[in-house]
Amino acid sequence: MQIEDGSGPTGSRGRIVMIVDNGVTADSRVQKAAHSAAAAGWEVHLIGRAPGRKSRSWMLGNAHVRLIPVPMTLSAPRRVLRAQLRRPLAYSDEHIAEYRRGLVQARRADLAAGRLTLTAGASSPRAIWLMVRRATAKLQDRWVALRERQTESLTKARQNLNSPLEKLAIRFWQKLLGDRCWRVLDRTLWDWEIAYGKVIDKVRPDIIHANDFRMLGVGARAARRARAQGRDVKLVWDAHEFLPGISPWRAGPRWLPAMCAHEREYSGVADEVLTVSEALGDLLVERHGLRKRPTVVLNTPVTEPVAGGAESAAGGAESAPGGAEPVPSLRELCGIGPETPLAVYSGAAAAQRGLDVMVETLPKLPDLHVALVVSKPKSEYVQNLLARAAELGVADRVTALGYVPFDQVVEFLSAADFGVIPIHHWPNHEIALITKFFEYSHARLPIIVSDVKAMGEMVEATGQGEVFRADDAADYVRAVEAVLTDPDRYRGVYDSRPELLREWTWEAQAEVLDGVYGRLMPADSARTVASVPSAAGTSV
Repeated sequence: MQIEDGSGPTGSRGRIVMIVDNGVTADSRVQKAAHSAAAAGWEVHLIGRAPGRKSRSWMLGNAHVRLIPVPMTLSAPRRVLRAQLRRPLAYSDEHIAEYRRGLVQARRADLAAGRLTLTAGASSPRAIWLMVRRATAKLQDRWVALRERQTESLTKARQNLNSPLEKLAIRFWQKLLGDRCWRVLDRTLWDWEIAYGKVIDKVRPDIIHANDFRMLGVGARAARRARAQGRDVKLVWDAHEFLPGISPWRAGPRWLPAMCAHEREYSGVADEVLTVSEALGDLLVERHGLRKRPTVVLNTPVTEPVAGGAESAAGGAESAPGGAEPVPSLRELCGIGPETPLAVYSGAAAAQRGLDVMVETLPKLPDLHVALVVSKPKSEYVQNLLARAAELGVADRVTALGYVPFDQVVEFLSAADFGVIPIHHWPNHEIALITKFFEYSHARLPIIVSDVKAMGEMVEATGQGEVFRADDAADYVRAVEAVLTDPDRYRGVYDSRPELLREWTWEAQAEVLDGVYGRLMPADSARTVASVPSAAGTSV
C-alpha cells in the first residue's frame, strides 16, 4: 500500500486513522468499527502490528488495513536499580566474573610450575619474589571469590522482580516523575511510537481513533503534531479495559504502574472517549476526571450480511477476515455428530479466563465435547489444557480451533449446545457484558457464566443460562447438567424477549459510533481528502 499526502477529492466525509496494538484479524471490535465507518462514507485506514518483519495490507470492505512491523527494540529488561547500588562489589557481567576466575587460576598454575624449578631450601631473590607472588595470588583469589559471590547474589536479585528494593525504586520514580514515570519503568511504549508515528503523519487524518491504552499516547502525540502544523485533528480514545483491574501482561511490578501512568498522562487529550459498558464509563470518569461521560459502544455481533468482504492478506500466516467463504461447521471440525452434546468457549485463552474447569470436569460429564475457539490454538496455555485432557483420558473430547471471520462468528457458534464464560474474579471481568456474551446470545445458546457481577446478574435476570461459582468444578458440573437437561427452557428466552437481541447488534452500535465521528467533524466542515491508494496483497 502506497501512502500519499497528495491532493484530489474523493467525496469522503473525512479521513480516519484507527490504530491498534495487535494484528487486527483476531480483534473483532476494530474490524467491525473500520468496516462500518468505511461503509458510512469515511475514508478509513486501520493500522496494526505485523506478525513478523514484513508489512502487509488488504481491504476490509472499503477500509484500508495495513500491518507494519514493530521491532521491540526497547523491550530488554530495564534495570531500575543500577548494579553498583545493589551490589557494589559485584562484577557488572557474569562473563567478567568467569574471566577473572580463569585468570586467577592461570596465575596460580604458573606459580606452581615456577616452584618446581626451585632447589629445596633455596633463598635466592627469585625464591623471595616467588613467595611475594604467591601471597599476592592468594589475596587475588579471595578478592575474586568475594566478587563472584556478589555477582551471583546480584543475578538472583535481578531475577526477583518483586524484591523490596525494586518496588522502592518504582515508588521513587513515581514520586519524582509523576505520570511521566512510564518513560523509565517501561520504554517499550516508545517502540509503538517509532513504528506508527510517521505512518499516521503521512496519512494526514482528520480523526485518530486510538484503541486501548497503549495506542492512546501514540494517537495523542500524532494529534499534537498535526495541530502544531495547523490541522484540526480530533482524537478518539476507545477504552476497552479498566486498566488497573487487568492481569498484567508482563512479569514483574513495573508494567502495570507504567501503563497506568501512561494512560493518565494522555487521557485528558482525547476529544471523545468510547468504552464498552456504562460501568467502565463510570470508572473512567472517576479515575481520569473526564470532562464528559464516555460514549458506550458495545462490542456486539454483526447480524446483517457484510458487503464487500475482505480480501486475503498476502504473505503471512494469518488471513484477512472476510465474508466470501462459507461458514465452517463447528461440529465437523470437532469430528462429532448432532447427537453429541457440545460446549463452546470463544475468545482469548489465558489462566484468568478459567478454561481449566471445562477440561477438569469432563470425566464427570460423559459424552460432552468441548470446543475451544481461541486466537492462538498452539499457545502454551492451550497446549497445556490439551495435555491435561490426555492425562484425564478425555483427549478425544477436547478440540482447539482458531477464530473465524467476525461476520461468521454467530452462525459458527450456533452449532453448540451451550456457550461457556468461566472467567475468574478480576476487577475488569466484573464490569461489562463481554464480546462472547453477545455472540452466544445471537447464536441463541444457553450461557453458563461464572458469578462475575455484570454477566452473572444479566443471566439471572433474563434466565438465558446458569451462573456458577467461579473456579468451582462441582458447581460448574451442576450448571452444565441443568442446561443439558432442559435446553429449550433457556433458548426460549430469546423468543420471549426479542428486544434483547435487537439492542445487542453491531448495526445499532455502528450508528452510535458514526454519531461520535459526526460530532467531531460535522458535514458542513468536512474537507475533501486525498485518496490513499491501497492494493491488497501488495507490499507496503
